[in-house]
Amino acid sequence: MKKPVPAESASAFIDAKISGLADWRGETLAKVREIIHAADPEIVEEWKWVKPTSPGTPVFSHGGIVCTGETYKSVVKMTFARGAALEDPSGLFNSSLEGNVRRAIDIREGEKIDEAALKALIRAAVALNLQTKPKPRRAASKQAN
Repeated sequence: MKKPVPAESASAFIDAKISGLADWRGETLAKVREIIHAADPEIVEEWKWVKPTSPGTPVFSHGGIVCTGETYKSVVKMTFARGAALEDPSGLFNSSLEGNVRRAIDIREGEKIDEAALKALIRAAVALNLQTKPKPRRAASKQAN
């Protein structure tokens, strides 16, 4: 089993990812990261899913995964782990809308981010994580001999 990347290292990986993107995607990911931390100062940065075919993904968590910050050629994608369970009155979700659990926001070059709406969505995701309690395990039944 792989050990998780320590938070300090995860932040350094995210810093390196941002500085390695010398275009609008780096600026956008940095802005998204700033908004996430402004919405919830207790957010923990993680670096997950490192594979030979992928260097890993920035993950922002509080009581569970809130969202990821992925970068592609034409979008910076914020995937909310439990987005389908969140109210989105501002209509920020514009990707992965057909899924049963996740929802995503694709941010394209030149698009303005609705910071207030994004902060509200992040806070709602954290609140959902914190109100959901793990299901208790059932004790194994004993058979009478």
